Amino acid sequence: MQDFWFYIQMGLHHVLDLNAYDHILFLAALAAPFSFEHWKPVLLLATVFTFAHCLSLTLSVFGLVVVDVDLIEFLIPVTIFLTAIFNLIYQYAEKKHKNLGLHLIATAFFGLIHGFGFSNYFKMLMAEEEEKFTPLLGFATGIELSQLVTVFSVLFISYMLHFLFKVKQSSFVLIASIFILLVTIPMLVQTFPYK
Repeated sequence: MQDFWFYIQMGLHHVLDLNAYDHILFLAALAAPFSFEHWKPVLLLATVFTFAHCLSLTLSVFGLVVVDVDLIEFLIPVTIFLTAIFNLIYQYAEKKHKNLGLHLIATAFFGLIHGFGFSNYFKMLMAEEEEKFTPLLGFATGIELSQLVTVFSVLFISYMLHFLFKVKQSSFVLIASIFILLVTIPMLVQTFPYK
């Protein structure tokens, strides 16, 4: 049980580490268009993301799928950038053209990419471990808990800005998405694999 708790803590730290903020940025971009009043779609998106990244994490850890680490390190900021762009486009689309289906498919695909990113870190931790299932379950649990904290925090910030300063949801989405884009551009340049 102590090992399980250790790996939960590792999963929590891996996502919430401010020095490795790429996952926080992605979750912030994912949650930004939503509010507490419309929590069901963001819960659905977070669940799809969770399932997809747990799937790719498991496939990679057990050696069933091998991916190029450099490519994954580049694709992670690509997913953040595309999600922020999607938010800007989606924000100004006509209501009849707003469909959660495309958002779900993109989130699932991006979840697979992030899971492979997690697997690189996790495999380094597990280099000398024989039994992988319990640590994998603990690590994934820690990641999921930290994702809930991040999504809730974004929704809370949005709510407080609206409640205290009367910031419209559309303005919050615009500002948050532009900020995320600006932070992500240097990450894209730094991780570009074909230099």
